[in-house]
Amino acid sequence: MYNQPMEEKEMTDLQLARLAVEALENAYAPYSRFRVGAALVTDDGAVFVGVNVENASYGLTVCAERVAIFNAVSSGHRKVARIAVACSNGQEVFPCGACRQVLHEFGPGMKVVTLAGDEKVSSYSLASLLPHSFGPQDLQK
Repeated sequence: MYNQPMEEKEMTDLQLARLAVEALENAYAPYSRFRVGAALVTDDGAVFVGVNVENASYGLTVCAERVAIFNAVSSGHRKVARIAVACSNGQEVFPCGACRQVLHEFGPGMKVVTLAGDEKVSSYSLASLLPHSFGPQDLQK
């Protein structure tokens, strides 16, 4: 399921967040034990997931959000409409700064969905999480 894009079919934010929760079961987090899952929807309705993958050399760890983006890009998708993020402790979690920058590259107008507990879904614009962002437009000036 996770290596192939799925079709969105009018997926709600809660359904997308639940996919992120399902995905986090595959996270590789033996050092922090902080598992994260992400599920995203591209502008054409394909759904991809990602999990955090830690490494004994901590700097080589990759976050779930970037793994989901890389899965989408590897399948030929370049625009993301929204992403949901969930973590193993059940609290609301947000993309780190590096992930916010990568998300901006593929969806500056995207919505970021978070989940707390089993049902509390919140959504934020990426622009509110990454104000004054740097993007392709800045390279044209």
